[in-house]
Amino acid sequence: MLSRNEQAKKRWGGAHKTIDHWLEERQDLLINYFKLAALPPYENSHKGLPDVVDIRNFCGQLVDYVSSGHFEIYDQIVREASSQGHSVDDLADDLFPLISDTTDIALDFNDKYGDIDSTNNCDKFDRDLSALGEAIELRMEFEDQLLNHLEEHQLISA
Repeated sequence: MLSRNEQAKKRWGGAHKTIDHWLEERQDLLINYFKLAALPPYENSHKGLPDVVDIRNFCGQLVDYVSSGHFEIYDQIVREASSQGHSVDDLADDLFPLISDTTDIALDFNDKYGDIDSTNNCDKFDRDLSALGEAIELRMEFEDQLLNHLEEHQLISA
């Protein structure tokens, strides 16, 4: 996931200020996910379950990321494409429901762990975090499809 985001930053970075900010937010989210999951290169960051504060902070960042995608970035991209005489309606109709599914998974994770005060009852945390990782990876794939479409139609440059 980290290398996929680096590739996206190399390909579409500098094409649009909003996209640059979005890719940076995505990078930060991925780094914190990898830290929380104790995945390489952060596998030694904690033993057992992560700290409650780290979980809550990650959940806040996760909600911010998925919300900004839905309520700011996607809308802005569609508006700008429309203002240039291009329609991304077909793509939006195809991708946005899929992205929305990943949002639901992220929000469910937040509902379960965003306000925890102890890791005593987190016996399914690793499983839930893994499922969230799969959803984040799918979301990135869909977001990259959106960026690729914008590039193909010369709405952004690579």
